[in-house]
Amino acid sequence: MKEIIVSATRYTPKMLIELAVRLTDRDRQLIRLIHEFRVLTSPQVSEMFFDTDDAARRRLLTLTRMGILERFRPNLPPAMGTAPYHYVIGETAAAVLASEDGVDMANFGYRRDRVTGIAFSSQLAHTVGTNDIAASLYGYARRHPGAEVIIWWPEHRCTKEWAPTARPDAYARWSEDGHRIEFFLEYDTGTEPLDRVAHKLEGYAELTEATRIVTPVLFWVQGDRRETNLRKKLKQHPAHMFVPVATGHAAALDHLVNDGPAGALWLPTDTDGPRHRLAYLAQHWPGLGPQQPPEPPEDDEE
Repeated sequence: MKEIIVSATRYTPKMLIELAVRLTDRDRQLIRLIHEFRVLTSPQVSEMFFDTDDAARRRLLTLTRMGILERFRPNLPPAMGTAPYHYVIGETAAAVLASEDGVDMANFGYRRDRVTGIAFSSQLAHTVGTNDIAASLYGYARRHPGAEVIIWWPEHRCTKEWAPTARPDAYARWSEDGHRIEFFLEYDTGTEPLDRVAHKLEGYAELTEATRIVTPVLFWVQGDRRETNLRKKLKQHPAHMFVPVATGHAAALDHLVNDGPAGALWLPTDTDGPRHRLAYLAQHWPGLGPQQPPEPPEDDEE
């Protein structure tokens, strides 16, 4: 792991006043998303906010020199080349966000050791991979006025909301051309045994029973073979009958247009095809959303 690159500038009240002029609305949106997502790579930032990679790199460098962001590069095996810069918020960014939220810096909860500690986390690749799905959807929505990421909750927020019953890697609400779907995301890196991955359906079945809200679970995997084997395990699991499930992966594209996770990459486990666009999964499962509790049995009239 290379040394984390930081700005020598420290936050001061005077600096905050100066930043009010220097930061653009896009800058503020960017640092808020990095705070929410914990870490974003330079390609992810480019996808979400910029038209070119060069423009993204220039602005990210400026924000780093201003002390708004901090960055690091994980070490990769020589055959894999050089990793992109990974960005986390700096102390100055935390002060900006605290000011916008109307809270004292002490109550904002920023701790630099926790923020920069993600550089050494064993879950870094998983976090970045999950954020890749979000970045692709945000980028698609930025380029297509008919699409929108209405909600995206990262893992830490999902954990606060639903643990220990279920621990999704993300919860999202996505719309495109008038079609809308809510879903839980499970980002599979391929390192867990398939039985353990399929076992996660139990928590989602319990959550469905407790809330009476039917929310599909989407498993993003790393390739066709992994998907085929996982689908077998998911279909065999008893909880499968209570939770709508679909799988997808980047190589599932069967035509020339690559819209990423927004596109026709998703295959429900109750069918062998065709694959569906993300938003159009709602048409495949018309019973999504809140469910009415069963009517109590009527007493027999005497």
